[in-house]
Amino acid sequence: MTKPLNKYLDHTILKPEATEDQVRTAIAEAKQYDFASVCINPYWVKLTHQELSGTDVNACTVIGFPLGATTTASKVAESQQALADGADELDMVINIGELKAGHTAAVQADIQAVAEATHAGHGLLKVIIEAVLLTDDEKVTACRLAEAAGADYVKTSTGFASGGATVHDVQLMRQTVGERLGVKAAGGIHTKADALAMINAGASRIGASASVAIVTAKD
Repeated sequence: MTKPLNKYLDHTILKPEATEDQVRTAIAEAKQYDFASVCINPYWVKLTHQELSGTDVNACTVIGFPLGATTTASKVAESQQALADGADELDMVINIGELKAGHTAAVQADIQAVAEATHAGHGLLKVIIEAVLLTDDEKVTACRLAEAAGADYVKTSTGFASGGATVHDVQLMRQTVGERLGVKAAGGIHTKADALAMINAGASRIGASASVAIVTAKD
């Protein structure tokens, strides 16, 4: 590990039924354990930004989530709004159907538009490829397109599809992007052992709702 375990973790609360009290609890936990970020839905960005003031915990939100099948224009608008509200990091979903159809130019253009908007707002962009829905060749293609489009990270999963992060996918993604991009593992990471397995496979960030359990677990 190149940093303390807590700084690998994006403390995540993306369930649609999350209430303000639950979001505030997640923010408080992130501050207590000094996680890398709190990952919330866009509605909660402004509150999260305010509550994290004076800390080095980032506000992370999601774009085109969880399906990725919105227009590029709407993803850009959503990104710009999130950045204006105080988001530091954006996790966008690629257009999975266009990738499966082999329409790589459209996929890259979609990512690039969001990357440009994100970087114009001094944010960091992670690109969710939803690996469980892809073949290994498609995973590699998605990572290459994300890199070519200017993304900062590639990310395994939304956590809303039929499967989450696997060691195999993290290794494959890391092999594809080398050290040029970050790799975020997310989806189904519940224990410290899960998190360490992903880090050992090449993950530089972990998305989890079980972050507190992960960092407080006994060795």
